[in-house]
Amino acid sequence: MNYPESPLAQMTVALCKAYGIKNIIISPGSRNAPLTIGFTNDPFFNCFSIVDERCAAFFGLGIAQQSKSPTALVCTSGSALLNYFPAIAEAFYTNIPMVVLSADRPKHLVEIGDGQTINQVDVYGSHVRYSTNLKSDLKNSDSLLSKDAPPLIKNLENKFEKFLGLIDSIEKQNEAEIRKALSTSILQSSPVHINVPFDEPLYNMVENSKFNYSNSIPQLEHSLPENLDSIQEKWSSFSKIMILVGAMDPGMINQELLEKIISDPRIVVFTETLSNLHHPNLFPFIDKLITSLSDSEFEKLRPELLLTLGGMIVSKRIKAFLRKYKPKEHWHVGENKANDTFFSLNKHFKSLPQTFLSQMDYSTESSDYRDYWLQVKNYRSARHKEFLDSAPYSDLKVFSIILKRFPENVVLHLGNSATVRYSQLFNLADDIEVYCNRGTSGIDGSTSTAIGAAVANNKQNIIITGDLSFFYDSNALWNNYIPNNFRIIILNNSGGGIFRILPGPKKVEAFEEFFETHHSLTAKELSDMYSFEYSSVNNLDDLDLALETFYNESVKPKILEVFTPRLENDKTLTEYFKFLG
Repeated sequence: MNYPESPLAQMTVALCKAYGIKNIIISPGSRNAPLTIGFTNDPFFNCFSIVDERCAAFFGLGIAQQSKSPTALVCTSGSALLNYFPAIAEAFYTNIPMVVLSADRPKHLVEIGDGQTINQVDVYGSHVRYSTNLKSDLKNSDSLLSKDAPPLIKNLENKFEKFLGLIDSIEKQNEAEIRKALSTSILQSSPVHINVPFDEPLYNMVENSKFNYSNSIPQLEHSLPENLDSIQEKWSSFSKIMILVGAMDPGMINQELLEKIISDPRIVVFTETLSNLHHPNLFPFIDKLITSLSDSEFEKLRPELLLTLGGMIVSKRIKAFLRKYKPKEHWHVGENKANDTFFSLNKHFKSLPQTFLSQMDYSTESSDYRDYWLQVKNYRSARHKEFLDSAPYSDLKVFSIILKRFPENVVLHLGNSATVRYSQLFNLADDIEVYCNRGTSGIDGSTSTAIGAAVANNKQNIIITGDLSFFYDSNALWNNYIPNNFRIIILNNSGGGIFRILPGPKKVEAFEEFFETHHSLTAKELSDMYSFEYSSVNNLDDLDLALETFYNESVKPKILEVFTPRLENDKTLTEYFKFLG
């Protein structure tokens, strides 16, 4: 087997292997050639070639999201690693493990006017959990005279012995730094950055590697909080408990425990679409429930204890409610960061939700807290159905049809802005897994992430996305690994429809050009260029007909573009919320 000549590249590749990092996303370049040679020549690794670094990073994010293990991103020097930044920020805020391996020039060749060179040290700042700048290889005794070598060594008599000692010292430091970075990514489920300097020649290969490490994958340990008795006692004292669940992976709370929680009449469980929790007595579609409540009803809903689980909360209405009608206490349960979203956080228990909640006692004593709000839920659900039965052709109506017509056991990815918000109004089937990039909530990278996820699981993956999000990330389709059963549904309302929904922007004189960004683009030409099957609809009958075969087996992935009435969508949604009340 061929190895890169560079010992530093050999070490980096060998340690990635020892830490079980199998998926390597490589973008082309010369400076990263030693790493590319190392990874692509070892059959242990699954290597993917993605030209656009921004798409490459989100593609890797999707793989890491599904595999629950770090994906490595390998790029050349210069602006290449800056294009990773949006996905690295997303990984940071959603606790997804990623390892950036950025190639660089040696220290003495930086900031001297060489091309494709920037200051790469700590470039991601506070958006990674660990960042390290490795030391360059010393290849021969002439390197003792380089600017990287300590001045004292230049005057030592036995240069050869000191040179060997310096090499050994540098290699030990580099190994320690790489190990720390990889361990941090795994144990803290987070992105890290390893900057790897290489001097020329870059393409030389050797038949043997200096490094061969044993399995070093660190194991996560899950624990219960201290003072568990006092926590249980406090829990039992509350008469109104609201559990609010944000983005969470499927299976984080098993169905047996969920049944216990639901049986407690003191507890209401509000779930977002991304929670991946299902039960008839949960409270999904939060906005549908709390819109148009009176002050007295909001006061009746105000919890004594708010317990939050999972990641970011999408619903602006629940944020406004809990910021105004604050709970007596707010606890967050989760092994990663606790967000003080409602400005009332009291405690953060660093435990898995299943572990923590299984230790609590669930009451059977009489309380009207859950049952009263179940009645409100049932009333609002009936009004929801009544409105949709006669709703005009619009984004809302299209969502109601699409979400009911999925095949079984699919993975659904949602674009940001209006797309994920519309999904919050509907109750999805139990066998659908749902994901969305809600760490930074950007429109960049949704399609790339979904494609990465599709590569990493064995299910059919579908993304519903808006037109701006799709066109923004259109290079996602420049990808040789897209499964034939991958499906994209684009809701094209000719601009940023979210700005017609939000209060305020429409009052601005330059609204259409600078907020909505009205356009007349379609995805047809992109579909042809990237070899997707393409179809489009602009009415309900054609949508029904298209969905009959859209998910069937095919020799190409498919795009369905649904054109909706740009000037009517916000009016329909406004009327919908009025009708609910």
